[in-house]
Amino acid sequence: MFEVFSIGLAFIFGLAVKQIGLPPLVGFLAAGFGLNWIGQRFGVLPHYTGEVLEHVAHLGVLLLLFTVGLKLKLRQLGQAAVLGGGGLHFLISVAVFAPALFWWMGLDLQVAALVGVALAFSSTVLAAKILEAKRELTAFHGRMAIGILIVQDLIALLVLSIFSDKTPSIWALAVFALPLLRPVIYWLLDLSGRDEMLVLMGMLLATVLGGMGFEAVGLSSEVGALLMGVLLAGHPRASDVSESLWGLKELFLVGFFLQIGMSGLPTLGDWLFALTLIALLPLKGLLFFFILAAFHLRARNAFLAALALTAYSEFGLIVAAGIPVMNEWLVPLALTVSLGFTVSAPLNRAAHALFERYENRLCRYQRRTAHPDEIPPDLSSARALIMGMGRTGTAAFERLEESMSDLVGIDADPYRVAEHREHNRHVILADAEDTDFWRSVNLGCLEVVVLAMDDLEAKLIAARKLRERGFTGPIISHALYEEHVDKIRAAGADETYLTMREAGLSLAGHAIKCLEQDQGTRDWV
Repeated sequence: MFEVFSIGLAFIFGLAVKQIGLPPLVGFLAAGFGLNWIGQRFGVLPHYTGEVLEHVAHLGVLLLLFTVGLKLKLRQLGQAAVLGGGGLHFLISVAVFAPALFWWMGLDLQVAALVGVALAFSSTVLAAKILEAKRELTAFHGRMAIGILIVQDLIALLVLSIFSDKTPSIWALAVFALPLLRPVIYWLLDLSGRDEMLVLMGMLLATVLGGMGFEAVGLSSEVGALLMGVLLAGHPRASDVSESLWGLKELFLVGFFLQIGMSGLPTLGDWLFALTLIALLPLKGLLFFFILAAFHLRARNAFLAALALTAYSEFGLIVAAGIPVMNEWLVPLALTVSLGFTVSAPLNRAAHALFERYENRLCRYQRRTAHPDEIPPDLSSARALIMGMGRTGTAAFERLEESMSDLVGIDADPYRVAEHREHNRHVILADAEDTDFWRSVNLGCLEVVVLAMDDLEAKLIAARKLRERGFTGPIISHALYEEHVDKIRAAGADETYLTMREAGLSLAGHAIKCLEQDQGTRDWV
């Protein structure tokens, strides 16, 4: 019975909201409230429904944080914009929310401060899912947003440890010895292969060592999962682990959103509280934008990062659930988080279009001196340009390198760029969706462009910007799906090839070549 209602409602509501342009997670939240209502009205749900969802939700959060950790480099947390931006926004938010709640609702000062702390955070789950879906986790604004979220999450876990009844044991000091385990973990990962053992290896690190291991010594399991991902991030097969866990992570996160709705049915007062905070949500994003701009981020990256952070956080619910004096605030906070997702998700979906629309206004607030990672690259001598240096782009780069010089690749992932440079490939850091890049780049000698990015929107923007800048040479692109071909050509590409079809044709070509060689050998004999 539990599976019938939970899976059935999650699918129905998820599919329904998807048809109106909202991400399925908004439907999952609505399904959670629906489950709660059905359980209270008809009593048909098993008594263990809440416990099962809580367990599944916890696994989803652990796997999400573990996969985020796999793509995280510790040095990005040390940047001024991350530490300063995250810390400053948190302090200002608490300084505004706490007195307002104290005077407006007459709360106890400690409770008002804790509710203010819960509202100061931004959603790690929503931001990570949105950035991951758009393949922007490793882009500059994505790295800024994730870094700030991790700073916030660490603050949340610190607050939780101070005000909850749990205290770390003396064995918690063993966490500092975790780097010594890296060679052993790398060795186990190499032994795991690429089948189901790889999935189990990821689950072991995220839920057993990171989750239960940290809880056993009185530390947060969420921090444990994140740190285990960071510990594994330097391994060449870290991306394989992340991909192998993708399906499990998505499934368990459905349970997380259902569990938020199962936390209780809201009253009229809860609705008024939540709607008031939703009305204030744009101020949260504006504060992030101005703070990041003050740290010399250009308007585009400050805007995109701020928009990804414009949501109330599920970590606020974790704080509320773990601190006894805040338990009564779990339902209004859950409703606030849920409604915030319905506002933030569609805005983030249209993030690049929104920036293009308001670019002139937003650029007024950017500093004259740019962040070091945002200095425009020099392409004045490039004859051929490969945009997107993943596996497809790398193969195209190596093939073109055989027949022409002055070849340049660009990618938005700084770690991928560094890896290519180690192999003596001329690859530079740039984002194909960055309007400032297109405004400043010199395309004078460019003869041909290959669009090898996986993201459809990035290819469309790149093709349009190339034509707007007066580039008349051939633009060659690959496409993952047949329905993307016409869109890419309409944006300005001359030729668009289906990746899987081309792979099949290449395989057939190799097969024919082998047959001809074999036939030639037989004829000679």
